[in-house]
Amino acid sequence: MAGGLRLPARLLFRFAAPCRHSAARWARSGVHLGPEYRLPCLNSLETGKPGWADFRMAWNEQGLLFSVGMRGAKPSPPSRARDIDDADGVSLWIDTRDVHDVHRATRYCHRFFFWWDQRDVAALMATIHNSRGKPKAIDDALLRGLLVAESDRLRIDGFIPAKALTGFDPVEYPRLGFNYSVRYRGLGEQTFSSGSPLPFRTDPSLWGTLDLLPPEPAQAK
Repeated sequence: MAGGLRLPARLLFRFAAPCRHSAARWARSGVHLGPEYRLPCLNSLETGKPGWADFRMAWNEQGLLFSVGMRGAKPSPPSRARDIDDADGVSLWIDTRDVHDVHRATRYCHRFFFWWDQRDVAALMATIHNSRGKPKAIDDALLRGLLVAESDRLRIDGFIPAKALTGFDPVEYPRLGFNYSVRYRGLGEQTFSSGSPLPFRTDPSLWGTLDLLPPEPAQAK
């Protein structure tokens, strides 16, 4: 407790989660990532409740793949929020150098935002405010997203190609600084590492880490 504000439990330790390699490529049907690709949900440390978003992620030489299942969510008109920080959608923050001792984003830090309407998913690379440097500009058309409506949930699949990630080099730098935010009206916001009210959207020191695991022997052949 500091100044009457309870510190989030995830702020009290630094952690890394495994991100498994997948030989899968993005397809018109999205990407299938089994339960072995699920990232741990630690927001229960603060809420005492399990997360409502099932976030799965994988990597390969082509880039990063993710799939988010949201229980209780349904296709709906897009959020009317003017600021993406308040809009329904999925944000991913990625630092290809995994630096945690700075409080302002560098040119290796990225934010990608995926949002949906009743049929489609759109995506863009967003600006990280107060940054010390910016990653190379990209054509947002490089990003891929797919909306899948299932009986009891909504699923968003996405792909961020390597060419959209400044400094992406899994051999030399097999760790990524990482955070995500999944927002949906009525369900709230779920994050991987520190969330609100901390300035996690702009401060890389508040992000967690993904360890890019090497391919399994069967995949490496």
